[in-house]
Amino acid sequence: MSTATPSGEYPKLDVDPFSFDFLCDPYPFHEQLREAGPLIWLQRYRVWAMARHSEVHAALSDWQTFSSSAGVGLSHFGKEKPWRPPSIILETDPPLHTRTRGVLMRILSRPALAQLQTTFQAEADSLIDKLIARGSFDAVTELAEPYPLKVFPDAVGLVSEDRDNLLPYGNMVFNAFGPRNPLFDEAMKHAEPVRAWMMAQCRREALRPDGFGAQVYGYVDKGELNEDEAGLLVRSLLSAGLDTTVYGLGNALHCFANFPDQWTLLRSDLSLVRAAFEEVIRYASPVQTFFRTTTKAVDLAGVRIGESEKVLLLLGAANRDPRKWEEPNRFNIQRKAAGHVGFGAGIHMCVGQAVARLEAETILTTLAKKVKAINLTGEAAWRLNNTLRGLDSLPISLIPA
Repeated sequence: MSTATPSGEYPKLDVDPFSFDFLCDPYPFHEQLREAGPLIWLQRYRVWAMARHSEVHAALSDWQTFSSSAGVGLSHFGKEKPWRPPSIILETDPPLHTRTRGVLMRILSRPALAQLQTTFQAEADSLIDKLIARGSFDAVTELAEPYPLKVFPDAVGLVSEDRDNLLPYGNMVFNAFGPRNPLFDEAMKHAEPVRAWMMAQCRREALRPDGFGAQVYGYVDKGELNEDEAGLLVRSLLSAGLDTTVYGLGNALHCFANFPDQWTLLRSDLSLVRAAFEEVIRYASPVQTFFRTTTKAVDLAGVRIGESEKVLLLLGAANRDPRKWEEPNRFNIQRKAAGHVGFGAGIHMCVGQAVARLEAETILTTLAKKVKAINLTGEAAWRLNNTLRGLDSLPISLIPA
């Protein structure tokens, strides 16, 4: 954060992107921020912010100027000690990022993910058949959470049956990217046991020999990683296929329950499944914000940003920018949503995006084949988080095809 208010002409707003009002309904605030200008000074946190698609995408794509290695949250790793060892994927830049991301991309290759299709499909069929038989249920706690918690940790080679700990761990990680507010304090109440559990699961001896995690440690044996780096990469691997998928699935079901015409359209043409999930990520972005830190003074929109300044990138706002999208506030699965920043952009684009797509497309395809209608049976409840936007509860009923 800056220690002094910069001089010059630019919008200065007292908007708090981490307030309850903002997190409960971000879209009016997004519009205010977008329309204020390409670069905004947030007075409360003394940081810069970008909410338009063009500027957000450009900053995400320019790691040399807008760095991740000082942390992708409000905290500046050059000035504050991180609460956990930083991610060597998300919170690093080249050359370390190039080496570690290269390992994960080889492990999560297209052929490797294709081999998961059979087990992912079998789990989807089993779960959805049970839920159809029940009729009414909570789509978050009984579908969006348990499916990713089963299929991808299995693929990584996680043995522990206590994998529900992955959810509070993710909640801590994403809340920690924001300020030290009540959401952060609540998430961190039981941080140490959950963090210790997480790191224990990432050790070589805790993983099955036939999973992705064991493959990570194979690169230690080849001399491309050290043992500590491998543990951190397994941690990143477990996160990569979980949080965005849980929130993405919940948001997808919420969208289709609220826009039944789009569900009818999807059922009539299953080739739209991939486009439908991309539209969910654009329209109801699970990851709403990330920070970057300037590595040098940079001129943007006629304003000079100093070196080592934090810049808030509002991905959710960028994904509904009318300068980029026609009718951006309309959920339309026939839209070409390519170019959204819901999974980021540039070299730090989400390493688990292919996993999230595979899980979501498997669930949506299976539902579309078996379910005529998705109906809301109660009021949806949002789960407030400093970085993520998703549901805590979504009561629905499924009408069989």
